[in-house]
Amino acid sequence: MDINEKVLLLAILKKEENESLNDVVLKLENTGLFSLKEGKKLLKKLKNEQFIGDSFLTFKGDVMAKSVEQEFKI
Repeated sequence: MDINEKVLLLAILKKEENESLNDVVLKLENTGLFSLKEGKKLLKKLKNEQFIGDSFLTFKGDVMAKSVEQEFKI
């Protein structure tokens, strides 16, 4: 898993209740992490790998996002 995927998963874990997945991608795009096109492609990839459900993290995604959070804390 590359760094952009990890950051996106962590951002989804930390998103506000009223934010959509597209809002998260737009926030990260505004920081310059990736382009909107690349962000949507990463979102689709994470959905295909079953880290993300309709608008939330799956159990697998939640576990991975929490692992990423610990990795970044070190």
